[in-house]
Amino acid sequence: MSRLADEMEAVQLTLGTDVLGHARKVLADPASPHTEVRYAGLRLAECLGDALRVAESRGLRLPTPDDDS
Repeated sequence: MSRLADEMEAVQLTLGTDVLGHARKVLADPASPHTEVRYAGLRLAECLGDALRVAESRGLRLPTPDDDS
């Protein structure tokens, strides 16, 4: 199960990198149609949500330090 989760996280982060590259191109072009800018923003929001779930999931899997130190 952990391996499957790791693979899904890798796919989500790779997709996020791809979307970020596309969004940067769209946002760098002042002539980009508003529909394309909106689409890029929606995809970025989806990818951010995925990245936050990955971070939360990894945080839940990290061992917690003992308070006895």
